[in-house]
Amino acid sequence: MDYTHRLSISFYETIATINDSHKVYLVQHRETGKIFVKKILDVYNAEIYEYLFHHPILGTPNIVDFYEENRALTLIEEYIPGETLQERMNTSDLEQGTITGWIINLCEILERLHTAIPPIIHRDIKPSNIIITKYDKVVLLDFNAAKHYHEESSKDTVLLGTKGYAAPEQYGFGSSSPQTDIYSVGIILKELSDSNPGIGKYYQNIILRCTQMNPSDRYHSVTELKRDLLQLTKNPDNTHDKASLSRYFFPGFRTKKPWKMVIATIVYLFILWLSMSLQVENLSGAALWFERIMCLVIMLSVIFGCFDYLDIQNGFPLCKNKNPLIHYLGVLILDIILVFSLFIIMLLVEAVFFNIT
Repeated sequence: MDYTHRLSISFYETIATINDSHKVYLVQHRETGKIFVKKILDVYNAEIYEYLFHHPILGTPNIVDFYEENRALTLIEEYIPGETLQERMNTSDLEQGTITGWIINLCEILERLHTAIPPIIHRDIKPSNIIITKYDKVVLLDFNAAKHYHEESSKDTVLLGTKGYAAPEQYGFGSSSPQTDIYSVGIILKELSDSNPGIGKYYQNIILRCTQMNPSDRYHSVTELKRDLLQLTKNPDNTHDKASLSRYFFPGFRTKKPWKMVIATIVYLFILWLSMSLQVENLSGAALWFERIMCLVIMLSVIFGCFDYLDIQNGFPLCKNKNPLIHYLGVLILDIILVFSLFIIMLLVEAVFFNIT
């Protein structure tokens, strides 16, 4: 960045510290008296701030000035008065209409970022990076982890984001995309709905789709996500009924994607045929049919464990870990426990009712 930027930043006087450890300060322009925020960043993407400086995005703070020196970026940006979403979550009882409005507002901001040329992925969406203004509007802060999206990228070269909100692909298992931000929105929506258990049921289906481990299983765009949220405001009861019903659909049918339903149908028919055609030496009649049914249940339990049917993974801590390796290890252990438990039940029932030892 040139000398002119550095000289202009000298006109800002520090008047308060917002966050000393993160080098964020409140400053005042010496001539105009206007208040701004000054940040000194060690981790950043200069191209992103360059773009935002020349192409302001509604719903994000305007970049007033900046310069880069000694591998640090000094940034002057618009001061946005208000409370962080984290503060509102900690101090307020949130209603469904308020939550839905905020998330729709956030989606509108992300629509502008994701349709920029090239698209911008925020990659660090969390309650402390969202300001709720006095007019109840959402402003998205902190683009330190942001990057331009390129479809040909195979994986992220720098692992950034906040644990608990970062999508699995941000841990080096893929490339960040618009679905990365959608994952974080889903986590925030879950936290907001958890703050009022009475309304959490309305968002179950939306949260489930936002937070799928595989990015391709999430919403294809924030426009799709916003559409479902808008539908929720029009008919919340109907949306809840659909969400509650779809929760009981077998894996492969929950997202209603034709290709998934075709594959799932083939798989279920195959394991049904495999189970019902099972032959066991010296076993016939009711005992044989019981063993066939248990075989079917055991195979289905593996599928249910792998694909989190009825939130079965929530009862096993390893499955809820955000690290993909630990998550999949947890799923494997869960499946082993399910199969072993059902096998023991089968043996006990056969010993008691069919006198099989």
